[in-house]
Amino acid sequence: MNYLYLTIAIVSEVIGTSALKALEGFSKLTPSILVVIGYGTAFYFLSLTLKTIPVGIAYAMWLDLAGWIGIFLIATGVVVLNVLSKTSAH
Repeated sequence: MNYLYLTIAIVSEVIGTSALKALEGFSKLTPSILVVIGYGTAFYFLSLTLKTIPVGIAYAMWLDLAGWIGIFLIATGVVVLNVLSKTSAH
């Protein structure tokens, strides 16, 4: 059930974020409603999810392929700096 809550949170956040482009400073009613409901739903279901799933796991599942590649590159960079670089403090 918790992964269903997380899925609802992710979909709600995507809907809210997608509506941001059409918002125009909260001057349009429909996108404004979608943003408020989308983010409200996302936060609510994420809070339900975090009762049993750790934050790190929940956010890791939130990422798409580009996010995973970015995290991999960051981790690789940290390893290179710590293992191979002469300038890092050990």
